[in-house]
Amino acid sequence: MLNRIKKALFSDAANKTAVRPQSDLKLASAALLVEAAVMDGTFDDTERTTVTALLKSRFELSDSDTAELIADAEEAVNNSNELYTLTRTIKNEFNPEQRIEMIEMLWEVVYADGVLDDYEANLVRRLNGLLHVSDRDSGEARKRVIAKLGL
Repeated sequence: MLNRIKKALFSDAANKTAVRPQSDLKLASAALLVEAAVMDGTFDDTERTTVTALLKSRFELSDSDTAELIADAEEAVNNSNELYTLTRTIKNEFNPEQRIEMIEMLWEVVYADGVLDDYEANLVRRLNGLLHVSDRDSGEARKRVIAKLGL
């Protein structure tokens, strides 16, 4: 399974122009959400529930597929310390509106526990740049999440 994750996320330059399968996009998206969830040092039940709901809704997954995807994403996060490959996959596969939706999903994960940690905020700011999402669009996404969660 680890080889599949590595192959999906860390393809060499020769595969750079190949069309990436949808599963790579799902894994990259899940890994970013898990990264946001663990950024404050914990991946609690509230954050796990939020990540699960977001992935199920976004990719129309079954419970078992979602659980497997999150397990794969956790393994990818534990075995990697870079964001570029993940964000490149998302940037290349999502249109601008979908990338804003991804940022909104990230804001929802970091606010899941009701507290915005400095590390979490920093991660979302870095991801804005890597995903080519403007600060304004990210700020609007953040406001939507805060209103949705009643914070």
